[in-house]
Amino acid sequence: MKQGKLLIFARDPVPGQAKTRLIPALGEKAAATLHARLTRRTLASACSVEGFCVNLYCTPDSKTPFFRQCREDFPLDLHLQQGADLGQRMQQAFLSALKDTDRAILIGTDCPELTAEDLRQARAILEQHDCVLGPAHDGGYYLLGLKQAAPQLFCDIPWGGNQVAQLTRARIRELGWTCQELRLLHDLDREEDLLRFRQIRTLKSLFPDPR
Repeated sequence: MKQGKLLIFARDPVPGQAKTRLIPALGEKAAATLHARLTRRTLASACSVEGFCVNLYCTPDSKTPFFRQCREDFPLDLHLQQGADLGQRMQQAFLSALKDTDRAILIGTDCPELTAEDLRQARAILEQHDCVLGPAHDGGYYLLGLKQAAPQLFCDIPWGGNQVAQLTRARIRELGWTCQELRLLHDLDREEDLLRFRQIRTLKSLFPDPR
């Protein structure tokens, strides 16, 4: 298999600016700490998979202490997310990555259930198909893998809503691409997600005490 690129989108874990939907339940500091731990958990999984060049796409700045520490601790390259909205930022990341590789996979840091084995499976799927999609229970997706960066997949999508995966599937069909999906997973975005993940013994270390 050729080496592909794994693109990871992450926000700097600044209190009050990270995991804002969890602030009412956790407080600003604990929500930011949770986001930092989720990011490092994702990086550890990603960097354990052979055959990927890992690229961390940062916002709002790639030169913060947290991201510099991530680069020291993990074999990855740092990039700044570019674009006016999430769709534009994702498209630009794919366009940049696919200039010098024939496949790229993009993930966020909000899915504690995502494992290295899921990433290996996604990479294998791209050997046989045009794209791979990892659907989330909230109607979005936690992973998208492509061989081409078609703008239809990123324009006029209501990001954060419950129709994202459905609309993306429709656009993929319109393109005439073959696609295989990974297992359905939960993101950790909302207060109702906290109870579910706190009950999973192997994930308890993620959660700081509320402040």
